[in-house]
Amino acid sequence: MKPSITAHGSVSATALGAAEELRTHLEQQGITADVHDGYGLALVSVWVGLVVWCKDDRYWWRTGWDAQRQRFTYAWHPATDPIRAARRVAFRYAELRKIHPPSELMAGAYGDPA
Repeated sequence: MKPSITAHGSVSATALGAAEELRTHLEQQGITADVHDGYGLALVSVWVGLVVWCKDDRYWWRTGWDAQRQRFTYAWHPATDPIRAARRVAFRYAELRKIHPPSELMAGAYGDPA
């Protein structure tokens, strides 16, 4: 991945750098995520069913299922704009939290009332 200037002016030279920037902006929105790196690809693990792949100057994540075509659908966003990408991922996160809320045992860890 070529170095690129992000929306807030920093330079991201790798997929890992892009993933870390996304994680930072998600964290600013109160969303905890993990970053994993290897083989030129970085993953941001956000929630059940929400993993963001970072490579080739873009982020992409699964958004649903196309029953007619029998395949997953995806969204993507340029890695040069991690702030807006984080906002879009946060919307998907909110949708998935409704479908897969934390268990009663984990609710306290995520700040949710039990």
